Amino acid sequence: MRIAVLGGGPAGLYFAISIKLRKPDTEVVVFERNKPDDTFGWGVVLSDETLDNLAQNDPESAEVIRDHFAYWDDIAVHHQGQKMLSTGHGFCGIGRKRLLLILQQRARDLGVDLRFETQIEAAGDYAADYDVVVAADGLNSRTRMDFADTFKPDIDMRTCQFVWLGTHQKFDDAFTFIFEDTDKGWVWAHAYQFDDDTATFIVECSQATFDAYGFADMSQAQSIAVCENIFKDHLGGHALMTNANHIRGSAWIRFPRVLCEKWSHDNIVLLGDASATAHFSIGSGTKLALESAIALADYLTTSPTLQDAFARYEDERRLEVLRLQSAARNSVEWFEDVERYLHLDPVQLNYSLLTRSQRISHENLRERDPAWLASAEAWFQEQAGAAPETPARAPMFAPFRLRDMQLKNRIVVSPMAQYKAVDGCPTDWHLIHYGERAKGGAGLLYTEMTCVSDTGRITPGCTGLYAPEHEAAWARLNSFVHSETQAKTCCQIGHSGRKGSTRVGWDGMDKPLEAGNWDLISASPIAWSDDNATPRAMSREDMDMVRDQFVAAAQMAERAGFDMIELHAAHGYLISSFISPLSNVRKDEYGGSLKNRMRYPIEVFAAMRAVWPDAKPMSVRISANDWAGEDGITPEDAVQIAQMFEAAGADIIDVSAGQTSTGAQPVYGRMFQTPFSDRIRNETGIRTMAVGNIYEPDHVNSILMAGRADLVCLARPHLADPYWTLHAATDIGDRREHWPLPYEAGRDQAWRLADRQAETVDKV
Repeated sequence: MRIAVLGGGPAGLYFAISIKLRKPDTEVVVFERNKPDDTFGWGVVLSDETLDNLAQNDPESAEVIRDHFAYWDDIAVHHQGQKMLSTGHGFCGIGRKRLLLILQQRARDLGVDLRFETQIEAAGDYAADYDVVVAADGLNSRTRMDFADTFKPDIDMRTCQFVWLGTHQKFDDAFTFIFEDTDKGWVWAHAYQFDDDTATFIVECSQATFDAYGFADMSQAQSIAVCENIFKDHLGGHALMTNANHIRGSAWIRFPRVLCEKWSHDNIVLLGDASATAHFSIGSGTKLALESAIALADYLTTSPTLQDAFARYEDERRLEVLRLQSAARNSVEWFEDVERYLHLDPVQLNYSLLTRSQRISHENLRERDPAWLASAEAWFQEQAGAAPETPARAPMFAPFRLRDMQLKNRIVVSPMAQYKAVDGCPTDWHLIHYGERAKGGAGLLYTEMTCVSDTGRITPGCTGLYAPEHEAAWARLNSFVHSETQAKTCCQIGHSGRKGSTRVGWDGMDKPLEAGNWDLISASPIAWSDDNATPRAMSREDMDMVRDQFVAAAQMAERAGFDMIELHAAHGYLISSFISPLSNVRKDEYGGSLKNRMRYPIEVFAAMRAVWPDAKPMSVRISANDWAGEDGITPEDAVQIAQMFEAAGADIIDVSAGQTSTGAQPVYGRMFQTPFSDRIRNETGIRTMAVGNIYEPDHVNSILMAGRADLVCLARPHLADPYWTLHAATDIGDRREHWPLPYEAGRDQAWRLADRQAETVDKV
C-alpha cells in the first residue's frame, strides 16, 4: 500500500507512525511545506487518557513524549487582585516544536519518507499515484475546500479575537487564567508552562474590546507591547513573544469551528483540523488529532476494503469528535460571554469557569479537590442564609426565600399535565399524585397548567380554577401538603389559546377532539397546525374577559391556600401567542414590536399581581427561544421579556423554551435550556428557574453553584420517582433531609445500604 500524507503536523506524523507500526511494508510519504523545525504554535496540552492511548499505540514515542512533559495539577484564576486556586486537575503540556521533532524522529526510524520544504499540490493530484491520500493539511485545508461538495464543511467563526504568544515568565504551578479590566474592556489570558523556560500565553478579548484598542491596525510589535502593559502585574518583567512573524499585521484571529458532513472522498480522507476543530480553551485539538490518527490507521489495516475503513473511521470517531466539540462549544461560549460572569463572587466565578464545558461535574470536583468544594458549598449555604452552625451541604439543599415564602431546598417539581380532571376539577388522582411528590422532599411543588375557563382548557382532562368545586378540591390538596409535608405549592395559571380543544396526551397530542370541540381564541387567526382549528383573533372585549378570568383564578388560588402562583406565558398557549411574532401578526397596538406584543401579557400579569397578596411571590413562565432564528423570539428578546415582567412585579422567571411553533428546530441535550436561564440571571440580576432535561443531582448542584439559576425544575424524574429529592440526598451522602415520620424505618435502611455501597466502591 502506498499512502501520501499531506501535512507534517502532529496528525499527519502520528498517522504515519501508526500505520507503519501496523504494516511496516507500507510506503508512507509525508509532504510538508515548512522546514522540520518550523512551528507557529507554542505549547499543546494532553490529558492522562490521551497519554495512555499513545502508550498503548506506540510505547517508544510515548515514553520520549512523557520525558519532555511539564506537569501541573492546579488551576489558578486571577481576578480583581484575587487568586483562586483549585487542585486535582492533572494537566501536562509539551512544546509543539518539541512534539513535532519527537514524532519526526520516530517516523524516520520506522521508515517514513519525510519531505520537508515541499510544495503540496492538490490532493487530487496524488490520488492516482497513491492508494490513500490522507489530508492532514490543517485548519485552512485546501483539500476540504477542493472537495467541499462532498465534505460539506460547516465553518463557524467564533466571536472573540485572540493572539497566540509565549513568555519566559513561569506559570509552572498551575494552568492560569487572568482577567484584566481595562478602560477599553475586559482582556484575559490563558497561560501554561510547556517546558523549563517557556509558557504559552494566549491573549483573548471580545470584538468590541479588540476594536476599542485598534489591534487590527497594529503591527505585531505594537500589539504585543499593549498586551505586555495589560498583563504587566503577572509577567514579572518578562516579555511576550511571537513566532508568527510570517503573518502580516497583529496576528490576532478568530477561532473557526469546523464540522464536516463527510470525511472521505474516493481514496482521499481528512484528518486532524482539516476534518474537525475543538477550541483551545479545552485543550483537545491535539488529542483529537492523535486519537483520530490511531483510529484511521487501525481501520485501514483491519477493514476488507478502503471504503469500509473510511466508513468505520467516520462512524466510530464522529461521536467522540462531536462530544468534544460540544464541550468546546460550551467552553467557548462561556468565554464569549465572560463579562456576564465577572461580577460574580470569586468563589462562584471560579466554579463557573471550572464547570463551563460540562465535562467537570459537581461530584467530579469533589473527587479532584474535596477541600475546595467543601469551602465553596459552605459559601453557598452562607449566601443562602443558612444558619452559621449548619454543616456544609450541597447547593440543592440550600434554603431559598421569595417574599415571605421560605423554601427548604432548591428542588422544584415542574408542572406536568395529568389529564385526570373531571370538568376541570382535580380528583383523588391529583391528591395522591401531588401528595406523594410533596412527601418526596421537593421544596416547591407546581400544579399542572390550571385553566381559567372551560374553553381555556387544553383538553377535557385539564384542571381548572373557575368553579367553586375546583377551589374546594385544590384547598383539600393544599391542606394535606401543608399539614403533612414541608413543601410549598404553586398554582400555574394559564389559558390554552389556539392549542385548546384537543385530546388528552395519550390519545393524540395536540389532536383536535373527535367531537365536542369548542371555539378557539388567540392573538391572531393562525392555527397551531394543519390539523387544528383556526382561532379567532381576540377583540378588546375578549381580552377584557380573559384578563378578568385570570384575576378570578388568582383570587381562587389564594382562597385555596396556594403559597405562590405563576402566569403561564410560554409554550404557545394564549399569553405566549401574543409574545411570539410567529403567532402574533396583529396590526393594532398589541402587535408589531416586542413592546407592543408584550402589552397584553403585562396587563394580565399586573392585574393578577394586584389581587395576589403582597407577602406571596408570583412567577411567570416564558419561552426564551422559539428555536426559529430571527423570525421568532430569540434569547436576546427573552432578556427584555424577563425585565418587563420583573418591572410588573414578577419575583422569579421560570425559563423554558420552544413549543411555540410546529416549525421549531430545537437543539436538545443535557440541561439544554439552562443557558437561557443563565443569560437572564447574569445579565439582569433577575432570579430564575432552570428547566429542561435536568435529571441528576450533579446537574442541579452544578447549575446552582455556578449561578446559572436560583431554583431547578425537574419533570420526568419526578414522574418516575416521586421521592427523587430524598433519594438524591441519600445517594450523595446527605443525611439532613426530612422524611415523613412513618417512613423513617425505610429511610434508615436506605442510608445503610447507601453507606455500604460507598464502602464497597472505596474498597474496589
